[in-house]
Amino acid sequence: MLTELSAYSNRWRKVSPVAKGCFSLCGMVAAFASGSPRTALLVALLVAMAAIFGAGIPPLRYLRVAAPALLFLAISCLSLLVSLDFGDTSGASALHPIVSEFPRTAQVCARSLACLAALLFLALTTPLPDIISLLRRCRVPDTLLDLMVLCYRTLFVLSEALHETITAQSARLGYGSFRLSLRSLGGLVANLTVQVWQRSQALHLATLARNNDGALRFLECSYDNSSVSISLAVTAGSLMIVLALLLP
Repeated sequence: MLTELSAYSNRWRKVSPVAKGCFSLCGMVAAFASGSPRTALLVALLVAMAAIFGAGIPPLRYLRVAAPALLFLAISCLSLLVSLDFGDTSGASALHPIVSEFPRTAQVCARSLACLAALLFLALTTPLPDIISLLRRCRVPDTLLDLMVLCYRTLFVLSEALHETITAQSARLGYGSFRLSLRSLGGLVANLTVQVWQRSQALHLATLARNNDGALRFLECSYDNSSVSISLAVTAGSLMIVLALLLP
């Protein structure tokens, strides 16, 4: 929920999502245009600074949101640096570092980090309904957008059910000891499983009742000075791409 909290409370909340989408896209283009890991890291730093200092995202919250993706990226980079050797005839296996692949691995990881920063910029500054509206303008299939809306809604419903269940269990001292905690955890999982099943059935019936009559539509917000913000975003993104191309 930290992502949604940042998306609705940042300084650029009223900026057109088209502008923020263009800047995020330029950040990814600059990441792939970078000729060295140092340049890609510079692009990642610039995009992160735009989110933190420009949009006003708290640095600690930014790191908390990025932590799972950074952990996955670190594990992926480590897997690219080693090779699994099964041996000849003895059947023994061992891990060996691939020294020759270090420059290429550094380049891939730095570009991935820059692309991650660009995606985080869009996610932390733009609410999901605005992102869905932007994707609809980009002619993304309605079926995919409807699935995004339903998953988005279900996430908050299940989060509320989770907090209510934990509060009720805590009020009955369900987490007073290790044994009670395990029992409460089992009851929590069982309760959420039943609720997910029931809500999915209700959602299926609601979809059938609509007879699949078109896509899910929502009112779109109007943004002041959208042309100015789009021009500034495209200019800043273009400068970042030129910087990535010029730096060695």
